[in-house]
Amino acid sequence: MKLLVTGGAGYVGSVCSAVLLANGHDVTIIDNFSVGNRDAVPAGAKLVEGNVADKALEVLSSDTFDGVVHFAALSLVGESVEEPSKYWRNNVGQTLSLLDAMRDTGTKNLVFSSTAATYGEPEKTPITEDMPTAPTNPYGATKLAMDYAISSYAKAYGIGATSLRYFNVAGAWGGFGENRRVETHLIPLILQVALGHREDIKIFGNDWPTPDGTAVRDYIHIKDLADAHLLALESNTPGNHRIFNLGSGDGFSVREVIDTCRKVTGHPIPAVEAPRRAGDPATLIASSQRAMEELGWRPRFTDLETIVADAWTFTQSLGDRAHSAHK
Repeated sequence: MKLLVTGGAGYVGSVCSAVLLANGHDVTIIDNFSVGNRDAVPAGAKLVEGNVADKALEVLSSDTFDGVVHFAALSLVGESVEEPSKYWRNNVGQTLSLLDAMRDTGTKNLVFSSTAATYGEPEKTPITEDMPTAPTNPYGATKLAMDYAISSYAKAYGIGATSLRYFNVAGAWGGFGENRRVETHLIPLILQVALGHREDIKIFGNDWPTPDGTAVRDYIHIKDLADAHLLALESNTPGNHRIFNLGSGDGFSVREVIDTCRKVTGHPIPAVEAPRRAGDPATLIASSQRAMEELGWRPRFTDLETIVADAWTFTQSLGDRAHSAHK
């Protein structure tokens, strides 16, 4: 397939682009490098530098594309609360421009990178796709708004679409991994301690209703996530918008993640207890049953030690390149 990948220089976008290329597909990336890294653009991918809103119609009009994978979005929860205008204009505005470009060029196949943040603070786990969506921050709200837009465009213009709502993605694959200027994810933050870039890792709350008192989260390996995007591209049907949750189906506490990182890195990794953060649920675990049944997707790298080891190998490989590609 000839595919357009928006945000293909970001963490998830770069790995997905590399997986698509490895499967013999032709990949064109649009990225403005506001978040992504130039050295994360996989060899073999064509690069168009700029904003999706400005470039999507130009690129899709230049040739016949078989599909689009849409990653380009701002994704920092705290920043979205402080600067909601930035998130609504970027995330929703650019997606609408992309959908219009797909409509105008007859491009009928879309996979959208969504998020578990659309569910907000669910009352129970594991989280299924039919549970209420109640995002607690503008980031999650913009992603949910995009899902609504995609549904209406799919119905009206015959676009086949899939939204993948994934949980805590981690790990690395094929020389591509997580290297963000502003890091908020637990595993890379812990690994920064192991590298000496941080003094310690904070544990936000030790009195959660969980086995060890720390919050529990579902971690999905980046390669499993990329494979799901490919399966969705291959099975979309015109006029139909599907939504799937993606996770490992298991939960690991903050203490378990820290202990695993200590084991993998051989570093003591000091941890400091801190008060709970407002809006943090005790447990978030995905039900991926629908994706397994309808996509035929099976997560293969669900062992936490494997996820951490892959992330650690990538993080060590960065050396002085860490964050240096952000210009």
